[in-house]
Amino acid sequence: MSRRAVVVGAGLAGMLAAAVLSTAGVDEVIVLDRDELPDGPEHRKGLPQGRHAHLLMTGGLNAMEELLPGVGLRRRLLAAGAHEVSLSSGMLARTPEGWLRRWRREGPSMVTCSRALLDWVVRSAVRDMAPVRFRRAAVVGLTGSAERVRGVRIAAPGGDTDLAADLVVDASGRGTRVVSWLDGLGLSGVRERAVDSGLVNASRVYRVPEGAERFPLTIVQANPYVSRPARSAMVMPIEGGRWLVSCGGSRGGEPPADPEGFLRYTLALPDPIVGRLISGAEPLTDVHLSRSTSNVRRYLEKLPRWPEGFVVLGDALATFNPAYGHGMSVAAFGARVLGRELDRAGSPGAPGLARRVLRGTARSADGAWSMAVSQDVLYPGVRGGRPTPGDRVLTAYTRRMMKAATGSYAAAAAIWDVTSLRTPPTRMFHPGAVLAALAGSPLPPSTEPPLTPGERAVLRGLDRTGV
Repeated sequence: MSRRAVVVGAGLAGMLAAAVLSTAGVDEVIVLDRDELPDGPEHRKGLPQGRHAHLLMTGGLNAMEELLPGVGLRRRLLAAGAHEVSLSSGMLARTPEGWLRRWRREGPSMVTCSRALLDWVVRSAVRDMAPVRFRRAAVVGLTGSAERVRGVRIAAPGGDTDLAADLVVDASGRGTRVVSWLDGLGLSGVRERAVDSGLVNASRVYRVPEGAERFPLTIVQANPYVSRPARSAMVMPIEGGRWLVSCGGSRGGEPPADPEGFLRYTLALPDPIVGRLISGAEPLTDVHLSRSTSNVRRYLEKLPRWPEGFVVLGDALATFNPAYGHGMSVAAFGARVLGRELDRAGSPGAPGLARRVLRGTARSADGAWSMAVSQDVLYPGVRGGRPTPGDRVLTAYTRRMMKAATGSYAAAAAIWDVTSLRTPPTRMFHPGAVLAALAGSPLPPSTEPPLTPGERAVLRGLDRTGV
């Protein structure tokens, strides 16, 4: 008997889910999306954060390569112009505790490119490895009952139509309507939590100036410990010889959309290095703003009943402030849970499969959720939470670890492992990491960015600010 799976959403979570399903005994996989999918690395309306910086961390890339075996995802991304950046040596990072030193020892890396390129490469890889069908459609609800979902209802000019499926995956992202869909089946009472710092992202693309092609990724991080709005900026290399420059400011410290104000914003940060760099670079786009940045957690796994045949992945389950760069990786972890449970069950219709996937996916999101929310609740004007006593203890320890990391390789390595999602947050409490935090930095703090002589010359040559 033929088995069909329907995936709602053609973003990263949806494509990874489609890849998993196509190799797990499902005869037909249909991906539904409101957008007309571009035939190339182009931005689309359904991704409100698509024009801003996205970091693909080591943990997320490893999960994606596991889900897309044999396609050489890392190789494809780099061949398309993406960059691989070492966290230990290829990045300039000004933290709230000072500049992180750069080390010659190996550490985790991240891949940087435009979100449009990443989505296109992943979508192309899935198409190459699996017979997935795409259809432009708006899903308005689920069909079936509180015991089992039987498919989806699609809006159509002549009236809604039903599309039957043995398994439905909601990967529709931040705009999901999963709560109302479940309510339509008689499953109500979903607990939700939103923690909104009011973050506004402002991004602009520049041409990389001649001679600056190897300049490291540069970031001035926000400081949550000073009772002032968050303000940050990043210069990130992307494909096509370009820099993607993203600024972020929480409520009361939002970056402006005009070019002159954008530059002033970067120069007013605790270190003006981002503004100095872009002052001598050619802008290729206008400044694009986005306010779709809050952390939202839907505790679907807490419902006393859950229908068979329905799975929720990615941002539809847990949405993170994009400043932390974890959303794409968490989506990959959720798809990996789906794949492993399908392997164990042997069938997409196996009893209890949907519930096990939901619980596993929720667990895979918990670490990233804790990291994002524990910092966002510290900013003034945040909506949806305030620091608990536990948050304050964790914050004090994290600050101590970060201060040690400005001159301690052991402390820095612990932070890189956690932020790159190679290891769970408990890595910060391993004996070696705790000793590094207690010992502090053996080196004096650096008041200047750790640039090589060549990089310093590049910065001087670009600087048009006189700062």
